Amino acid sequence: MLQVKNIVKYYGENKAVDNLSFEVKDGEIFGLLGENGAGKTTTFRIIMGLLDATDGTVLLNGRKIDYSLTDQIGFVTEERSLLTKMTVKEQLIFYGILKGMSEKKIENELKKWLKFFQIEDYENRKIKELSKGNQQKIQFISAVINHPKLLILDEPFTGLDPINVELMKKAIYKLQEEGCSIIFSSHQMEHIDAFCEKLIILVKGKAIVDGYVQDIKKEYKKKNILIRGEDIPVTEIEKIKGVISVTKQKDEYAVKVDEDSIAPKVFAKIKNKNITKYDVTEATLNEIFIAKVGEVHE
Repeated sequence: MLQVKNIVKYYGENKAVDNLSFEVKDGEIFGLLGENGAGKTTTFRIIMGLLDATDGTVLLNGRKIDYSLTDQIGFVTEERSLLTKMTVKEQLIFYGILKGMSEKKIENELKKWLKFFQIEDYENRKIKELSKGNQQKIQFISAVINHPKLLILDEPFTGLDPINVELMKKAIYKLQEEGCSIIFSSHQMEHIDAFCEKLIILVKGKAIVDGYVQDIKKEYKKKNILIRGEDIPVTEIEKIKGVISVTKQKDEYAVKVDEDSIAPKVFAKIKNKNITKYDVTEATLNEIFIAKVGEVHE
């Protein structure tokens, strides 16, 4: 389990991380979100022991993280961190040895992961000859080849097509089943929604949203109503107090309302129409992120 306790980080007079605390249990996927410059990268570097916090503590399985523990942490960065003149095999052997693995163990794991990602034929290809998506797969393998206790994923789907996104998801779930604690960061909220049970949203290094995704959605009162049918009385719906907006999306209308209690009023306007869909849904994480971050900047 990872425990981040009241960490603070100053760069000169600038407070990059402001009294941040959270826990990631074994086998849990935790979302750390924020705009560019919100403090995510600084937090990652502190967790990995690359930076010292000005104040606060980071523990992995009850121990303060130092060089004796950093081999147990895998990190997939948004930017490529591969040695492009090396072959895939040379690259993974290099990273595996740095993590304290024997060459035999590395080769066994290498073959398993290359087969998993359907790139066995690329073992002796140079990194620079691979597509961006295949480079991302190698970057992922280099981070997890020693089965880390903690894995930090910063935009792990960069450069991947939909088929390979699904492969990467399966790989992440595989590590979760092994008990790996995972921190997931992405600007693609649908991935956060799919993976994370808990999350934090950072603004200027401070947590402005913190909790279970399900609870965060329930506490955010605004809802969406999706309506499909004929002769929808858009003007009448827009006049209902508590209706924020009505927008056309392909063959249906999306009605944004302040809270659940407005939904029956909307239904009363359409119940005698030829309706094929009426669905009240919670706000998306993307909507919540925009709203909460926007409130801080106002």
